[in-house]
Amino acid sequence: MDRHEHLGKEWQTLQGNYEQYEKMALAIKVLATTLCFITFALPIDVLLSCAVLMVLWIQEATVRTSQARLGVRLLQVEALLQQSARPSGSATGTGDAAYGLHTHWVATRPGTLGLLSEYLANAQRPTVAFPYIVLLLLLVGEWWILPG
Repeated sequence: MDRHEHLGKEWQTLQGNYEQYEKMALAIKVLATTLCFITFALPIDVLLSCAVLMVLWIQEATVRTSQARLGVRLLQVEALLQQSARPSGSATGTGDAAYGLHTHWVATRPGTLGLLSEYLANAQRPTVAFPYIVLLLLLVGEWWILPG
């Protein structure tokens, strides 16, 4: 198996995983929305629901951070596939090797504060934040209007 085939297999694996993260994020959103409506329907403490909603938001940010890292590697693999498709293209170095996702991930993983910063950045993305802000506002409105 040549380098191009190894990279092609890595790309397929990464792309499948990237799509799985998308499905996980959607499942978290559905769970958050369901929680919100259950809170309206049943006598559940709104503040507890808000706390759980915040945890789900952070969980989605974590999923999106992992997905973003896969996206970076996908772009690298795509560039390497383009290089290897050229007759004269020959990239070198261990970072360019197929199946180097985890090596690259460990080498570029930030410290705790950097990781928290990544999570926060992903939590602020409109496609991530949208349902949580709306749901939190609904829950807070419910709490404000119906005390107790």
